[in-house]
Amino acid sequence: MGKVALAAKITHVPSMYLSELDGPTKDIRRSAIEGHQEISRRCRELGVDTIIVFDTHWLVNSGYHINCRPMAEGIYTSNELPHFINNMKFAVPGNPELGKILGEECNAQGIETLVHTDTTLDPEYGTLVPMRYMNEDQHFKAISVSALCMVHYLDDSARLGWAIREAVEKHYDGTVAIFASGSLSHRFAQNGTAPEYLNKIWSPFLERLDKEIVEIWKNAEWETFCEMLPEYAAKGQGEGFMHDTAMLMGALGWSDYDQPVEIITPYFGSSGTGQINAIFPVSPQSGARVPAPKAAKGNSPNYGDSRL
Repeated sequence: MGKVALAAKITHVPSMYLSELDGPTKDIRRSAIEGHQEISRRCRELGVDTIIVFDTHWLVNSGYHINCRPMAEGIYTSNELPHFINNMKFAVPGNPELGKILGEECNAQGIETLVHTDTTLDPEYGTLVPMRYMNEDQHFKAISVSALCMVHYLDDSARLGWAIREAVEKHYDGTVAIFASGSLSHRFAQNGTAPEYLNKIWSPFLERLDKEIVEIWKNAEWETFCEMLPEYAAKGQGEGFMHDTAMLMGALGWSDYDQPVEIITPYFGSSGTGQINAIFPVSPQSGARVPAPKAAKGNSPNYGDSRL
């Protein structure tokens, strides 16, 4: 029935908002903003009606959660970086119908998922920043999915991504894009050194690691990447423990995925972290080898445990 027409790994760095404002950082993230605008243009060409965002700023400690309230609007200030995002207006229409479809399929596949329609919960800036540049005219509806998962296994997040794709393709009469909203390495500059790292990666190790991963993506070495993901998420200090990336890869077919990425905004440093906008072309998948559920998980993992 429905279609996932476009998938991407996207940046949401708050310096994009600073880039709009007069001052020393004016236009500093122009290329990232233009990357978002290009992805939006392609979504429009493909007839996308709803964008599903795997948001690494939505922290959850139990289950997976979907925010699909009919309309979220207001004024947002980041509690993490209030000197970066302060009093930013937002208006994001939701898609309760699709949110319920996603939740039903995820739960049917054994992935505990809660859907929130009648809620005052606003999206986090992993959703709000991309929607600011992709959806200023409210052309798209948007759904936010929790992806800062504190006590979750990456394989469950991959299965969630696959279930979301199957929900769209089997039960939704429409066209969807999915975005993993989060960085590559995510080691912020040490307190007191932020200005000098405004456009840099925190360490040569993390920069080299990120760039090697991008080459793996460009070469479509997905079996290698999926095997590496848990260790990369931990040693590369991936944002949200890279649950957004696991969800994205699950939706694309996990290690059965077969397409090279297209870089829209080249890899760049921001406050010590590694950022990119990259499109992952969607290819047909049937019975993809997403990780199977664990028969017995034993004790819950510690915070940040990224084991499959």
